[in-house]
Amino acid sequence: MKEQSNNTTTILMVGNPNVGKSALFNRLTGANAVVSNYPGTTVDYTAGTLIEDHRTYEIIDVPGTYSLKPRDAAEMVAVRMLDEHRDATVLVVLDATKIERGLYLALEVFERGIPCIVALNMTDAAHDKQIAVDAAGLQRILGVPVIATTAISGEGVKHLADMIRKAQAADISAIRSRLNGQEQNRRSMAGCGGCSGCGGCR
Repeated sequence: MKEQSNNTTTILMVGNPNVGKSALFNRLTGANAVVSNYPGTTVDYTAGTLIEDHRTYEIIDVPGTYSLKPRDAAEMVAVRMLDEHRDATVLVVLDATKIERGLYLALEVFERGIPCIVALNMTDAAHDKQIAVDAAGLQRILGVPVIATTAISGEGVKHLADMIRKAQAADISAIRSRLNGQEQNRRSMAGCGGCSGCGGCR
């Protein structure tokens, strides 16, 4: 993960609207958050700080978007923020009840080659709808850390905060191979108990 000179790592939270991104942001940052207007627009974004295991993260809740091909002002701001923070890590937030919808955006982010981690949020709603949540299986396919969370209750948030440091760039060609049933040989990842093959232990 690339870090700023002041030893603070920028984390951009990216996801579709209504995936519980703001609730997850509040869980990660607590009360010390600042709401600002993106320059030249009326679009709001929120920034806060997370300190985890002696690491400091500036977390920015990017306006919700369905795609990196913007169709309105909020989506345009989301794309600009990604462009402006090229050294950031991206926390992609997915709705566990509508994973396919969120994966379109996730893959667009992955294509930028930046370190990523995925929060599979709203797992409580998925369970209520009897939708199976397989974070480990999704992690094997995507090759980046995937953490199941429920922002409302706080379930999984501590684990997510700890795993941010293991964010990594996805390999799009490897994802395509796994989706086509062509499992590639995984690198040895000694030291990661219960490893699902994301490679974040390196």
